[in-house]
Amino acid sequence: MIKIHKFSVAPMVDKTDRHFRYFLRAFSKKSLFYTEMITAKSIIHGDKNKILDFDPIEKPLALQLAGDNVEEMVEAVKIAENWDYDEINLNIGCPSDRISGNNMGAVLMAYPFLVRDMVIEVKKITKKPVTVKHRIGIDGTGILDETFENKILDSYEYLKEFVSIIDEGNPDRLTIHGRIAILKGLSPKENREIPPLNYDFVYKVKKDFSHLNIEINGGIKTKEDIDTHLKNVDSVMIGREIYDNPYFLNIADSYYDICNAPTSREEAIENILDYVDSYEKNGFNSNSIIRHLLGLYHGQKNSKLWKNSLNIQNIKKLGGKKTLMEAIKLMKHN
Repeated sequence: MIKIHKFSVAPMVDKTDRHFRYFLRAFSKKSLFYTEMITAKSIIHGDKNKILDFDPIEKPLALQLAGDNVEEMVEAVKIAENWDYDEINLNIGCPSDRISGNNMGAVLMAYPFLVRDMVIEVKKITKKPVTVKHRIGIDGTGILDETFENKILDSYEYLKEFVSIIDEGNPDRLTIHGRIAILKGLSPKENREIPPLNYDFVYKVKKDFSHLNIEINGGIKTKEDIDTHLKNVDSVMIGREIYDNPYFLNIADSYYDICNAPTSREEAIENILDYVDSYEKNGFNSNSIIRHLLGLYHGQKNSKLWKNSLNIQNIKKLGGKKTLMEAIKLMKHN
């Protein structure tokens, strides 16, 4: 039986790269982290080490894949088996019209039998859990072709039908974002804000499919939100709130009955100093790491001072490690 991760950090394009995941581990040892969405084609045809490598400290870690072809998805997973990911997650939730226009992401909610077959075939070639992340529905106007008489699939009846078909593939978990995706006319950011949240649909799925491991996602920002959801579903996924306010992740391990003292902001920076130094010594620009640390003092009185101290000019002049050390000193004295 799949281990239930009570708390996970959502996959976010250009956000949850390996540097951010390394940094976040200072706050939570147990939470499940995800890669950014990776297409099956990029794994098959791209630089596999660059795409799939990660530091063991990032585990437990799920590989999130997007694609619209069963054979390509299977081939990508076969390749990824050479890396020690803890889970394979199928992206059926990305609302980007660029992704939908290539028949990937949330548009596949209109093709539940294809999603089911992906789950079935991927499970044949890996012993790792195979999970699915999707929305509560889609508005496919302008994307779905004329074979779809109804292009707005936003009723609970449709969601229930979708889940019942996916269930035939025996997925190890469904992560459900509590909004529909509007596939044309909205940016991904707008799709996280404009379609209204409907957590009740996710709760109903858990009631109607009590044997399924159900995780909820979308608009979750407080411990009170988490506690409410965990009364109705198995686990909670948080995305933008963690990126904007990484210190919030300190609460995550309490849901695994781990009572360690919270990691301080200073300790989190100390934890990453050698990582930053090593990255620079290998010839890379540490700004690609430090950009993920800007939200560390979110909500604190000197948050602007922190952000300003991590500017690119300081990084070029002092190097990433010293910039961070100086920034911490500055925060201690203000």
